[in-house]
Amino acid sequence: MQRVRHSVRENMLTSGVITDEDVADYIERHGRGWVVVDERGEVIAFAIGDARDGNIWALFVDPEHEGRGHGRRLHDEMVAWLFSRGLERLWLGTEPKTRAERFYARAGWIDKGLQANGERRFELEK
Repeated sequence: MQRVRHSVRENMLTSGVITDEDVADYIERHGRGWVVVDERGEVIAFAIGDARDGNIWALFVDPEHEGRGHGRRLHDEMVAWLFSRGLERLWLGTEPKTRAERFYARAGWIDKGLQANGERRFELEK
């Protein structure tokens, strides 16, 4: 998953921000994660949702595998699971003027504006 996260061209996160332990915490303690693997068993896309507060913590697709619906399938599965946990509202932050911003808008998320950290906040209600 870290390989995919570091391969993206937008919304890049530095390696010092998110460790393997952070990823494990979010998958095992705070929520759930989903992956798409290729025919060799390598992760080519993944998503992680936080069941505590409805945060879409991660949704990344390897650039070589974009445009094949992997991101949307992961998104839909994660959103359905988070809502099944009793959450009424989900949220995320993403860089402005990116494909991710357009992706979430097309998926029905509501733009709540620019935040102090420079990210655009989106929310989705059940």
